[in-house]
Amino acid sequence: MVREREAQVFLILTLVIGALAGLAVVAFILLTERFGARLYPAGGMGLRRLLVPVAGSLGIGYLLYRYFPDARGSGVPQTKAALYAREGRITLTTVVGKFFCTSATLASGIPLGREGPAVQVGAGIASVLGRKLGLRPEKVQALIPVGATAAIAAAFNTPLAAVLFSLEEVIGNMNAPVLGSVVLASATSWAMLRLLLGNNPLFRVPQYQLVNPWELAIYAVLGVAGGFVSVAFTKLLLGMRAWFLKLPKKTLWFQPVAGGLMVGIMGWFVPQLLGVGYAHVGEVLNGGMAVRLMALLLVLKLVAVATSYASGNAGGIFGPSLFLGAMLGGVVGSLANHFLPNTVGTPGAYALVGMGTAFAGIVRAPMTSVVMIFEITRDYAVIVPLMISNLVSFFISAKLQRKPIYEELARQDGIHLPTAETRQPGGQNRVAQVMRPATELLRVEMTVEQAKALAGKSQAAAWVVRDDRGVRGVVSRKALDGTPNEGSATRLEELLTTVEFVHVHPDHPLVVALERLGASQLEILPVVSRGDVHELRGIVTLTDVLASYGVVGRGKGVRS
Repeated sequence: MVREREAQVFLILTLVIGALAGLAVVAFILLTERFGARLYPAGGMGLRRLLVPVAGSLGIGYLLYRYFPDARGSGVPQTKAALYAREGRITLTTVVGKFFCTSATLASGIPLGREGPAVQVGAGIASVLGRKLGLRPEKVQALIPVGATAAIAAAFNTPLAAVLFSLEEVIGNMNAPVLGSVVLASATSWAMLRLLLGNNPLFRVPQYQLVNPWELAIYAVLGVAGGFVSVAFTKLLLGMRAWFLKLPKKTLWFQPVAGGLMVGIMGWFVPQLLGVGYAHVGEVLNGGMAVRLMALLLVLKLVAVATSYASGNAGGIFGPSLFLGAMLGGVVGSLANHFLPNTVGTPGAYALVGMGTAFAGIVRAPMTSVVMIFEITRDYAVIVPLMISNLVSFFISAKLQRKPIYEELARQDGIHLPTAETRQPGGQNRVAQVMRPATELLRVEMTVEQAKALAGKSQAAAWVVRDDRGVRGVVSRKALDGTPNEGSATRLEELLTTVEFVHVHPDHPLVVALERLGASQLEILPVVSRGDVHELRGIVTLTDVLASYGVVGRGKGVRS
C-alpha cells in the first residue's frame, strides 16, 4: 500500500523529517549548553578545565567503541557513505548514539562542532522513517539529503545555505531531482527552530561597510592566508588520523583521551579554547578581542581540533572552521587597521569574511559559504569581498590539497565516495552491466613459482590477488614472467608494492574503467564495493568493455 502511494508518502515524510530534525537540533543546542553550564559553573576551579575534557573523552570514547562505533567523527562523511555505499541505511542506534555522545563531548569542552553530527542525526531520522514505512531503497536514499538539509537549516539558522550545502556537498549535484523536497524540509526545520528558540541569529554582527575599494586587495590577501590555513588544518588532521588508525584496535576506546588531554592542558591556560567557541567568535565580530589573543587562539584551536577529531572524539569541523576563519580574519583586519588606519574596515568585518574564507577552503563548499555568511549578516555589501576571498582560498586549498577533507576521511575508513569526475555523465553503460564473477584468484601467500604454475594453465592475462581481508591488488602475467628465476620463491605480496590498488566500482561509467585499464596497462580490473574497497564484487576485462561499445566480440579476457 505504501509503495503504491510513494509520492504522497514522500511529501508527508519530508514535512515530518523537517520538523523532527528541527526538534533534534533544538534539543542538541539546549542539552549541550545546559550540560556544559553544569560541568563548568561560573567561578569553578581552574582544574576543571583539565579534568573534565579528559574524563569526558575517556567515557565517551568507551561508549563509542563499545556501543556506537558508527557515531565517531563528524557525521558528514558517514552520511555520504550511507547515501552512496549503504543504500541509505543509518540505524536508530547510531542516531541515538550520535546525539548523546556528541552532546556530552561538546559539553565537556572538546572544541568540535555540532553541525556535522546534526547532519548525520537528521539523515538518520530520515533513513529510519523511510525504512520503517517500507519505502524502496532508492527512495530511502533520496530521503538522506532531505534530513541532512533540515538539520543544517536549524543548526546554522540559514535555510537557503542548508539547501546549497546539501546540493553542493552531500549530493554533489546542483540539479538533483530531490531539490523540491530539500527546500521544503529546510523551511520546515527552520520554522521549527524559530518557533521554539525565537528569531535569534547565530551571530550578532554590526553593519558591514566597505570603506575603500582598495580594501578588496586586502580581502584577497585574507583569501591567500585562509587557503594556507585550510591546507595546514586539513593535512594535519588527516595525517594525525592516519597515525591513530594504525594503532592496535584494542587501543581504540582509549584514543580519544589524547584529544581530551591536549584540550585540557591548553584550556587550563587559555579557557577561550574550550568548546565550540561561538561566544568568542561573537566577540571578534564586534571588535572585542585583542589581536594577540586571536593569533594565539588560531594556532591552539587548529592543533586542538585536529587532535580531538583525529583521535576519535564525536564532533564536526563546521564550527571549528568558522572559529578559525574568524580569528584569522580578525588578525588580518587588525594588522590592516594598524598599518592603514582610517582607510579600511573594522577587524570585525574581516573576521566575518574570514569565516566564509576558512569554510570554503576546508569544507570546499564555496557557494554555501557565501550564502551562509550573507544569511547571517543579511547585508548584501559583504558579498563581493566574500566572493573574492573565498575564491582565492578555494583555489589555493584545491591546488595544495587536491582531495576534499570529507572524501579523504571516508577513504581512510575504506569507503570510496564518488568524486565530481565520476559523477559526470558518461553514457548509460556502467561497470555493473559488464562485470563478471572472479573465478581465478591468487593468494598473497603464494610464491611467484606457484603463481607461474597456475598461470600456465590459464588463458587470462592478469589475476586478482587477495588475502583473508579481501582484495590486495592485481598481478599481471608480464610481471610474473619478468621475475628472475632466483626470485621464484618471492611471495606475491612483495610484488604488490603499494597499499592503494587500481580498481573500479559497480556504478562507475565504463569510460572510467577504460581509462584505468589503459593507465595501468592491465587487461583485468577488480570491481569492489564502495563500502569496503577490499570487498570483491567481480572483475571487468578490457575485452568486455570494448565489446559493450561494439568494438570487438565479447570474449573471456584472454591473451591475444
